[in-house]
Amino acid sequence: MSTITVIPADTAEVVALSGGSAFRLLADGGAFGVNRLTLDVGADGAKPHFHARSSELFYVLDGVLEFRHGATTTVDRGGLVIVPPGVPHAFGAAPGHHADVLVVLTPGVERFGYFRHLGRIARGLDTVEALRSEQDRYDVHFTG
Repeated sequence: MSTITVIPADTAEVVALSGGSAFRLLADGGAFGVNRLTLDVGADGAKPHFHARSSELFYVLDGVLEFRHGATTTVDRGGLVIVPPGVPHAFGAAPGHHADVLVVLTPGVERFGYFRHLGRIARGLDTVEALRSEQDRYDVHFTG
């Protein structure tokens, strides 16, 4: 029997990044992986990467997202970006702007560990190199 999943806002785990940026972890694995990413003014969100098994959706709740996918596209509040599997992409808050983005990966991959690792990197407790051995596990494949 299927059940409905409800995640009240005040129960979401928050993973702090550098500056005022942070992840709010909402759903991990299953049909969807969902997080809310707030990026400080001009902050980088992700270096170039792709997902081999999942599509990724970005819905801009507020601010301006700069999306890099060979070309650079800015996406304002209310805009949507869908990235199919295998397509390299990177993103961040546009220069001079913050971004508040709902990110959905489908099918979901258990990635909360990945986001926690990024938080440790932001605090100087771990390295990006340590994530390279976890690319298949989290379906985040770095390019370049």
